[in-house]
Amino acid sequence: MSTVRIAVDLAKNVFEIAVSVHAGQVRERHRLSRPQFERFWSTRAPCRVILEACSSAHFWARYLISRGFDVVLLPPHYVRPYRRRSKTDRSDCDALLEADRCAGIHPVAIKSPDQQALVALHRIRSQWLRSRTARINAMRGLLREFGVTAPAGAQRFMNELHPLLCARQASLPPQIRGAVVSLWEEVRDLEERIDCLEAELQAVASQEPAVQALLKIPGIGPLTATALFATVADIHAFRNGRQLACWLGLTPREFSSGGRRRLGRISKQGDPYVRMLLIHGARAALNAARRAKAAEKPLTHLQAWALERARDAHANKAAVALANKLARIAWAVWYHEREFTGNHVVRLAA
Repeated sequence: MSTVRIAVDLAKNVFEIAVSVHAGQVRERHRLSRPQFERFWSTRAPCRVILEACSSAHFWARYLISRGFDVVLLPPHYVRPYRRRSKTDRSDCDALLEADRCAGIHPVAIKSPDQQALVALHRIRSQWLRSRTARINAMRGLLREFGVTAPAGAQRFMNELHPLLCARQASLPPQIRGAVVSLWEEVRDLEERIDCLEAELQAVASQEPAVQALLKIPGIGPLTATALFATVADIHAFRNGRQLACWLGLTPREFSSGGRRRLGRISKQGDPYVRMLLIHGARAALNAARRAKAAEKPLTHLQAWALERARDAHANKAAVALANKLARIAWAVWYHEREFTGNHVVRLAA
């Protein structure tokens, strides 16, 4: 097995490379343009390549793996402490080589092109939702400046805007009416695009077995299931459900020393978008459990557990606790390739 390690600091047009054979020693350094960078790998025997999990890292990881290299993606926030003095491309490469020697740093799973495409679709949807909200708020602000109060709720506002403009036509200048109508048309166009994108995500969810298994968990819908599938990439990178929940930032942040253990709020590490989806899904599952209890329907063990948490703590804490539980259930369903049952009970060995 080759002992050569190559650290690469990725960029748009200039790539810094450091080649090490013995720990703590750099034998070669190169600063290459993109064409030179691509030609460089044809002159090298397969070895271990260390990249920082940043923009374009997954693409280059797949590129190098296809050429026989062993590629490792390291989390940037764990590489940063190994950088000495000033931040330069050269010092970044040295930090990558040093961080790779630490067995406690778990590498980032390399995403497939399909998983990266799913993440991109979710990011585009989020941007369109923010644009939609910004335009609705702009319309509200413009109307309020002329004494027109719009109804609460985005959907209600969009449906009742035209009758409102007709009723208050005398108090609104023509320029403002035209601007508001233009914004309204932009919002409708964004809503159509969002609907088409969600249909694409729904199609992916219907074709991927892992996503289909996740959809059977209460509180996990097509958005959460596809986002979790694409972001996690390789579920076998996590040994248990707690590791996944910790990676998503749903476990308490710890401030412990000596014999005193202090647990604070959730750490909020990892992808905030997936965490947000899980927490919103947990709120929906908690509300469904409340409705089932009010209708005197039989509750699953998961619903009974969630209602007990809501009874003992604030509703927000209960929702986060249930999101943590859902993340662990998602790991078990995905890792062991089995279906979810709300009445599953862990049986301890005698």
